[in-house]
Amino acid sequence: MDIIIQLSYLVASILFIAGIKMLGRTKTARKGNFVSSIGMFIAIFATVIQVEAISLIDILICVIIGSAIGLVIAFKVQMTKIPEMVAMFNGFGGLASLSIALSDFWLNTQERGLDVDLITGISVALSILIGGITFTGSLIAFMKLSGKISGRAIVFTGQHLINLILLILSVGITFFALTDFSNPTYMIILGLLALALGVLIVIPIGGADMPVVISLLNSYSGMAACATGFVLNNNVLIVAGALVGASGIILTQIMCKAMNRSLVNVLLGGFGQTSAGGATQDDGSEIVVKEVGVEEAAQIFDSVSSLIIVPGYGMAVAQAQHVIRELSELCEKNGVDVRFAIHPVAGRMPGHMNVLLAEANISYDKLIEMDEINDDFANTDLVFVVGANDVVNPAAKTNPNSPIFGMPVLNVEKAQTVIVSKRSMGKGYAGIENELFGADNCLMLFGDAKQTITTLVSELKEA
Repeated sequence: MDIIIQLSYLVASILFIAGIKMLGRTKTARKGNFVSSIGMFIAIFATVIQVEAISLIDILICVIIGSAIGLVIAFKVQMTKIPEMVAMFNGFGGLASLSIALSDFWLNTQERGLDVDLITGISVALSILIGGITFTGSLIAFMKLSGKISGRAIVFTGQHLINLILLILSVGITFFALTDFSNPTYMIILGLLALALGVLIVIPIGGADMPVVISLLNSYSGMAACATGFVLNNNVLIVAGALVGASGIILTQIMCKAMNRSLVNVLLGGFGQTSAGGATQDDGSEIVVKEVGVEEAAQIFDSVSSLIIVPGYGMAVAQAQHVIRELSELCEKNGVDVRFAIHPVAGRMPGHMNVLLAEANISYDKLIEMDEINDDFANTDLVFVVGANDVVNPAAKTNPNSPIFGMPVLNVEKAQTVIVSKRSMGKGYAGIENELFGADNCLMLFGDAKQTITTLVSELKEA
């Protein structure tokens, strides 16, 4: 039986690796998710058959309840709420690691009176520390994304010093815990410190940096699960946690590059503190925008031969992805070359735009990453920006005083004509004005994206 269980864990681990590999490409992402799910099912089944019969019913009840909750969330969650859901799931993963490590430690040291070796003790402490930070940090990220608290950076004097003190206390408490396993108080205090650290680390992070935060917390949840695997001596949990932790760190580095942040800034927290700029360009002149109506916009669309659509979070909020697909198909029928430019941090989580556009059945071949399409804007007749802001702001390249200076952005201003669909002149999450809106070749199409583009499509059909 032990050989069968270990072989099942091996198969599950292989499926996890294959699934993550498939998630790296848009065309195979859905299949990769399914393959990983099969691996998780095998891992759960192999774990459940090891338990004593007296607790099997309790476990099955928990599995049924958890599966039911997961199904309800999966069917009911809106695509615009995916970032919040991911943040919450990261938090639950951290809470699970903390709870399991603490309960297993209590069971062995207090109920069974067993001695705990140093490696297991360190693993318990890491599970509690990382799991606690992940749980409360993810809750704060969830509340920022959902608007329950301000999405701006929340800072106060001495914040970093307090974080440092709490971290030093956590290390000290861990040392005392490892020297006296008979006293569970130390581990409980460590858990409380970790929960406090999670809050303090994430609250100074501004909403514009949420993609980085989510990927980092995802990595934290994986590392916590890996440490818990050592606590339980469970090989598949170690492998799965290591995979999530490593892939999360790699994704975090990609996000940092896309946001012009260093990994050190992310790990220390306190980034994303941007100050709102005035409605001026880098030369100090006022930004004057030119508005365009739907009829005039339709005439422009009808006269171009190449079109790049740049989606942003505003498209997600308006749920305009389906009408965007209809617009792109209509333009293609008229002989227009249509592509989509995807910025790595457009939206509120990595891959947010890819998921939304894929849901609308837009061909994967049309979704082009920033590095591959940036040089093509100069040879494009029309760029249609739908709800994007900071990722198309040329101030990142031209204004050294801008908070986003140095951040890689899409070169939309180089196109012959740019039409920006926005509800209003509201600022992006970075809290600064967009110099693109005052460019000579930029036209503003105000209104709800879904309604405006629907009207635009009707105009094009009648043309």
